[in-house]
Parts: sequence; C-alpha cells; structure tokens
Amino acid sequence: MNNHQKLKTEVEKQVDRLQQAEKDRSTLLTQVAYLGSLGLMFVLPVIIGAYAGRWLDGFADGYSIRWTVGLIMLGVVVGAMNVYLYVKED
Repeated sequence: MNNHQKLKTEVEKQVDRLQQAEKDRSTLLTQVAYLGSLGLMFVLPVIIGAYAGRWLDGFADGYSIRWTVGLIMLGVVVGAMNVYLYVKED
C-alpha cells in the first residue's frame, strides 16, 4: 500500500505540473505583441535620431548629413540596448 500511495502522489504532482504548464503557455497573440514591442523598442530611437539629426543639419550651411548619420547610429545602439535589456529581464 505504501508504494501505491507514493506512486499516486507522484502522478498527481505531475498532472498538476502539466495543467499549470498548459495554463502558462503563451498564445499567438501574446507572442505577436511581444515581438511588436521589441520592434518598437528598436525602431523608435532610430527614427527619433533621424528626425533630430535632420533638424540639427538644417542649421548647417550647405548640404550636411553629419548629425543625421551620427544620431541614426546612436539610435541603433540605443535601440539594440533596449531590446537586449528587455529580453534579458524576461
């Protein structure tokens, strides 16, 4: 009887774990939302850098893209760090 009770307890634990895993499984919608937020975290700093750089280049004489290129590169670095830290946290 003792072995039978241990087996029953062990099976019940495994069934509970499987049911909990089924509840916690992410859906397609949550995965799409997660990837979408990662995309925005990366793209927004690049776009902000491009607009800010273009605005600053407007103050320069002649044709200049120094600020634009520099701030786009900075936006790529900031966006990559955002994504890295967000994924690391999860």
